[in-house]
Parts: sequence; C-alpha cells; structure tokens
Amino acid sequence: MNGLRIAVTGASGFCGAAVARAAAEAGATVVCLGRRPGPVGRHVHWDAARDHPDLTGTDAVVHLAAAVGDTGGGPAVEAAYRAVNVDGTARLLAAAGDRPVVWVSSASVYDPRVRVDAITEDHPVAGQRTPYGRTKAEGERLALDAGAVVLRPRAVYGPGDPHLLPRLVRAVRRGRVMLPGPDVALSLTAVENLADACLAALSWPNGAYNIADATPYPRDAVVRDGLAALGHPVRIAHLPVPLTIAAATVVETLARLPGTGQATLTRYAVEQLAHGVVLDTARARAQGWTPRRSFSDFVGITG
Repeated sequence: MNGLRIAVTGASGFCGAAVARAAAEAGATVVCLGRRPGPVGRHVHWDAARDHPDLTGTDAVVHLAAAVGDTGGGPAVEAAYRAVNVDGTARLLAAAGDRPVVWVSSASVYDPRVRVDAITEDHPVAGQRTPYGRTKAEGERLALDAGAVVLRPRAVYGPGDPHLLPRLVRAVRRGRVMLPGPDVALSLTAVENLADACLAALSWPNGAYNIADATPYPRDAVVRDGLAALGHPVRIAHLPVPLTIAAATVVETLARLPGTGQATLTRYAVEQLAHGVVLDTARARAQGWTPRRSFSDFVGITG
C-alpha cells in the first residue's frame, strides 16, 4: 500500500482506529476523518451527522463512522441514527466520487426472523429490530448502489473493545452470568481480521461480504473465557428464553420513563445471545482474504 492515500472515517473509534493503524503499518498515508483525531496520520474534522467530508488528496475511502448501539426506538432516536448512518453515508458517497469505497456495515442488517445454519450474503436484509440495524441497512443500500464494497462483520472484539466484553462484565452478578437458553454457536469478528479485510477489500469487486473469524465459537465458552481473562471468573447459568425476553421487555419499558437512562437489557441483545448466528465467509475467502486472529489469541493477550 506504499504511496496510497487512504481516508478512514470514524478513526477515533474502536474499529476505525484499528483500520487506520493497519493502513499506516502497510505503508499507506492515512487521513483520519471524524470529530476527533485518529491514532495515526492527519486529522480532518468531519461531523457525519451534518457536514460534507473533505477528501481532498485521498485515493480511497474506508468508511467506519456510524451511530451504534441497540437502544430502543422512537422518532428522535431513529432520526439521530439516520442522520449519521443514512444521510452521512449519502454525503460521504457524493464526496468520494469515483474513489474506491469500502463501507463497513454489520450482520445486524440480516433478517433475524429467518433461521438458517449459516448466513450467506443473499440472506434477506429486512426485519431489523433496532434503529441501528434499520439505518445500517439503508446506508449500505446506498453504498451498494454507488458501487462500493460492503463488509458485514458480527460482534467485533479485540484490545480496547468498548462494547462486547464490557457489557458482559456489567452482567456479572455474584460470580454468575445468566444466559438465555442452551449453548449455541456464534460467529465473532476479531478487530484485526476486520482491519485486514477493510484494506484488502479496496481491490475487491463491489458487493457485500461477510467478515468473521475462521470458525464459530460456543457461546458459553466465549463468555466464560473472556470474562476470566478480564479477571472475572464466572459460572454460567441458563434461563428460559421466553422468561428473558419478558424481563428485557420490562426493562425497555421502564427505560422509556424520563430520567431512567438507557436499558441495560434489551430484547435485541437476548435474541443475539439466544439464537445461533453463524456467518458464511466463503465470498470474502474467494478474494484471498484469510482471518488470522481468533478469540483464543485475544484471551491469551488479555490474560
């Protein structure tokens, strides 16, 4: 990538920072677009919710800036997500012109009502449960129509992860974690594997590609081993899925009351843990991409 000038949006975030570092290590000149500077390269201020990005002097774009989370609905929340994930995407694509664009989406766009052993890129994109899922699906449609490469990772984790494992730590109660239903297989995506895919995908044919680690993991082992590596050894207990869904519904309802804050348990989170979600990554592998990191690598580094 020597001599290539890459714009990385959202480079101050968890995934964006990993991509910016990987691009710099590969020899690219990195321009970090966002409200805050990235870990390397030159910073160009961009508020994805309201501004057009300045891509002057760049050759390609990796777009990771996004409004994220599984918060409840409501017009104000939906509008806030749309401003970044849909309208921000439209502004980014207009500024990119004929530059190659890699647009990082999410497996959250897939219809959770359609159960299959392994999800391919042809799985229905519909029925999203959250403003995040709905607006990411709309944003990626804009990107696909513009000829971009769209990557769909699932449950990205790694050093500095602000989402996956910290949320599990908050769920620990007296050395125990309650999980919905029996153990299931889940795809996860190491942030290093996503970063590798983002850079490789600059030369891939346009279209959507699933990105995940080489093999799915047993859910219970991931929870147990990940928390142990963070200094929280736990026992796993299982709750009936309907009971957990009912509890999440109550928590979400209470969270809508003034002054109560964000729900700590959501129906979306329960569904993501209760049902096996495995991504088929054959399409990305056919382009020569191979995931090099696994959850055991992360546990070893963290522990």
